[in-house]
Amino acid sequence: QVQLVESGGGLVQAGGSLRLSCAVSGLTFSRYTMGWFRQAPGKEREFVAAIYWSEDSTYYADSVKGRFTISRDNAKNTVYLQMNSLNPEDTAVYSCAAKYGYYLHGYDYNYWGQGTQVTVSS
Repeated sequence: QVQLVESGGGLVQAGGSLRLSCAVSGLTFSRYTMGWFRQAPGKEREFVAAIYWSEDSTYYADSVKGRFTISRDNAKNTVYLQMNSLNPEDTAVYSCAAKYGYYLHGYDYNYWGQGTQVTVSS
């Protein structure tokens, strides 16, 4: 079956960095757009970033543009989210998701991970 497993979350001070990973199995990884989403307590899930084949095909939410970088290693079936200059508003559960084909600008993904908590202290 398809599995998406996130890791790398944790507690960091404002201004710090974290790198999230999402290991994927059970599908042909290279054919899928991979996305990162986040959900803060009491708020709706929010799109963060997406990548199709490589860093030449990426899309970011305005709130993270210039601070976060999405990347992928198709040989390792893994997608990453490098988060720099973190602030308390970035505190949320971060989840990765997979959608077949080119799908940078949509939110209707087929498969989802369980998420990893990111907490940014002030």
